[in-house]
Amino acid sequence: MASSFALERRLGPLDAAAIIVSNVIGGGILFTPPQIAALVPGAALFLSTWIAGGALAFAGAMAYAELAALRPRAGGEYVYLREAFGPAAAFLTGWTSFVAGFSGAIATSAVVMVFYLGRFVPAAADRAPWLVAPIVPGVLALTVSPQTVTAVAIIVAMACIHVRGVGPGRIVGNLLASLKVTALVLFMAIGFSFGAGSLSHLRESAPVAPAGWLLALIPVMFTYSGWNAAAYVAEEVRDPGRNVPRALALGTGAVIGIYLLLNALYLYVIPASELAGINGSVLDVIAQRLLGGAAGAIMGIVSIVSLAASISAMTFAGPRVYFAMARDRLFFARAGVVHSRYRTPAAAIVAQATWSSLLVLTATADALVNYTGFAIILFSGVAVVALFVLRRKEPDAERPFRAWGYPIVPALYAIASVAILANGLYRAPGPTGTGALIMAAGLPIYAIFRSKNPNPKSQTPSPNIC
Repeated sequence: MASSFALERRLGPLDAAAIIVSNVIGGGILFTPPQIAALVPGAALFLSTWIAGGALAFAGAMAYAELAALRPRAGGEYVYLREAFGPAAAFLTGWTSFVAGFSGAIATSAVVMVFYLGRFVPAAADRAPWLVAPIVPGVLALTVSPQTVTAVAIIVAMACIHVRGVGPGRIVGNLLASLKVTALVLFMAIGFSFGAGSLSHLRESAPVAPAGWLLALIPVMFTYSGWNAAAYVAEEVRDPGRNVPRALALGTGAVIGIYLLLNALYLYVIPASELAGINGSVLDVIAQRLLGGAAGAIMGIVSIVSLAASISAMTFAGPRVYFAMARDRLFFARAGVVHSRYRTPAAAIVAQATWSSLLVLTATADALVNYTGFAIILFSGVAVVALFVLRRKEPDAERPFRAWGYPIVPALYAIASVAILANGLYRAPGPTGTGALIMAAGLPIYAIFRSKNPNPKSQTPSPNIC
């Protein structure tokens, strides 16, 4: 019996923008600034990487806005790559999202969140193992400890919220996003108004190699990643031709503003040369300088809220990719089913939560995310190129929104993506090459699904299992 259930359009532009803000502002802004400062030690040039990254993110967001308005379906770039380049390219972006992009990021965020929870409940962050079960002796093991159990519990709890409907997921997501933004804005206001810093830090200069500046854009773009989150849920946004572009512009613009001000505060308190030497959360160090002894507890709460919001947003957005793949019969059929009561891709949410939990228990999430970070730039760049392809293939299609500055602005995004990736491959071939192998590992999986479904664009609904 074929399912007659479909995803419901219950999200407005502010809901979708909140998903972007929550998805983007997570652990990255806590840990990547020292890496960027090491490559770009001059204050002005350090901030210029964040300006350039923000401009690229906004250019990409406007290209995605046209694509989402043209194809307001669940799945984001999976849909755009399928329409422009075929199912194989689409599958690889979906495969990477499942293996690392969303699942790995969720697992990493959950583990970091447990670290902050440990400040208030030390037993929750205890890493002493209760059980270690070797999977590959000497290489890979399943570790059960208070830390991993707590992280898995966070992942499962968030999955349960989002399985039960767009309504509960939207309420939780909007609340966490509001708390996150409010906390960061207050922190920045207090820091600039009453903090012990120096504007002279913002005028410090240092020699920066062009290749180093370009290489710094990789962690910058990784920290901005998630600006396209509204595109993944376009099938659940009311009046998507109008509201998805609004959400992409509003959400991405808000993130750019927060990132620029937050990094300026970092430099106001700590010179770029000192920032480069921080090992751990920058926000904690800045808070300690600004707030003294109370900093640990205050920033612990801010970090917990921020990470919870990110996990919520990724739990919302990621499963829509696998849902779209399953509808094309390029993923397990159950993932393409809409729950008869909650109207959510429940099985896809459960699948992502299960894989994220396994990554926590095997401590492999960090490596996967680090190795495949460049894939975020790669697939977003290819998706922007899809804009040009679909303009040529479907010149007369109705486009409720057209990308600003076409063709120059999206072309700049695509060219910048190529330059960043080429420089990364040249300067850091090991991690980049390993990431490429992880992506390529999806090809035999694609071949298996394709052999069972010679026509992966069929979009035939899967049987209702609920």
